Amino acid sequence: MSAMDIHQQVPLKNYTTMRLGGSAAYFAEAHTAEDVATLHRTANAQHLPIFVLGGGSNTIVRDEGFAGLIVHIKILGFEVLADDIYSMTIKIGAGENWDKVVERTVVSNLSGIEALSAIPGTAGGAPVQNIGAYGQELADTLVSLEAYDTTTSQIVTLQNADCQFAYRSSIFREAETGRYIITSITLKLSKNLPNPPFYEALQRYFDERKVTIFTQQVVRDAVIDIRRDKLPNPIEFPNAGSFFKNAIIEDWQLHDLKKQYPDAPSYEMSDGRFKIPTGWLIEQTGFKGQVLHGMRIHDKNALVLINHEATGYADLAAARQEIVDAVYGKFRIPIEQEPLEL
Repeated sequence: MSAMDIHQQVPLKNYTTMRLGGSAAYFAEAHTAEDVATLHRTANAQHLPIFVLGGGSNTIVRDEGFAGLIVHIKILGFEVLADDIYSMTIKIGAGENWDKVVERTVVSNLSGIEALSAIPGTAGGAPVQNIGAYGQELADTLVSLEAYDTTTSQIVTLQNADCQFAYRSSIFREAETGRYIITSITLKLSKNLPNPPFYEALQRYFDERKVTIFTQQVVRDAVIDIRRDKLPNPIEFPNAGSFFKNAIIEDWQLHDLKKQYPDAPSYEMSDGRFKIPTGWLIEQTGFKGQVLHGMRIHDKNALVLINHEATGYADLAAARQEIVDAVYGKFRIPIEQEPLEL
């Protein structure tokens, strides 16, 4: 391998919040875009596959590990590119802790990502699954991003439209999986105060507490409070956040569902389809709070699988399959895993 600091046989459970899985044959940190280019060239010369790791909160590792090079993105940076009366445009290094980025923007009284508070991971990981919560998603504020294109071996700039953002999806986990290694993202944030009405769960939180004055900090604090209750701290309880995406169904499927379950929660999407909370679907199977194959379905949010005493990836796979089968058996609705798999 190259003269860069490349380590061998590194246990990946130490770098992922689910704390499962085997080792990486090779592992290196990238602190600059040039490091990314160098490591990609090195891996190519050795005919090694490459996988990019950020905060490890959205990655599941199989027991056999990874027989290639893991590039751990540590690229820092927070640079104001433009600042006017209405907005501020900021370029952020892909290795920055996402929640710390949100905190900095909120302290600067900027709106646009305050509802994305307390989402684990890095800034570079945020566009991959188009992170979203409480009525905001990254696609709403992302102007562009810089990435190393492994096909052309060049640093390229992709505009928002190039990323093909959709619900929890983008070009980076669909059509072009593995092609781009994101090195920075550029966001345009508003200087307006957040405006009600807010996303249902957030609005309910405010209504219950009779909150009527809204700032970015008020929204951030509320989101952190709600998430703390719903999502266990991965340091104490190993988990990968929401393990399943919310289900997307057609109008006729919702009609059938409501006949049997009139109180089933649903959210209309811009394309006329409907989002059903997968946590609700799992709850109806009776799995909430149970332990399956060493994985515990969180008792406050059935979307979250906690590594209670799993001995390896096989336990997680068995628990996942049991949940998927139970939901499909009851509702004829397929559900999908949200974290990427290595």
